[in-house]
Amino acid sequence: MKKNIPLLSLIIALGIPAAITTFNAGCAATRTRESTGEYIDDRAISTKVKAALLRDKTVSGFAVEVNVFRGVVQLGGFVDNQTQRQRAEEIARGVAGVQSVENNISVKERNP
Repeated sequence: MKKNIPLLSLIIALGIPAAITTFNAGCAATRTRESTGEYIDDRAISTKVKAALLRDKTVSGFAVEVNVFRGVVQLGGFVDNQTQRQRAEEIARGVAGVQSVENNISVKERNP
């Protein structure tokens, strides 16, 4: 048993730093991936933008898609007119934490 204690100590001593390094690498952000904290922040921003769109009487919040990556809000979907499109962008810009807004909302074409 006494012979196993140094071996066990060595395994623990080498294993803990390796585990910490692996964990930190998994949480690190890259250009195409978010860190855990950024992901949580973006989810919160997305929820706030969507809630604000749903509260607004001008914009049909159900018709607007909201995606967020590192604070950049991307709006998509279809609305009835240019006023709704612009209003959706204004609402998104007014939410705390939003860095910028990419408005990809399309206005529905009216058939003559």
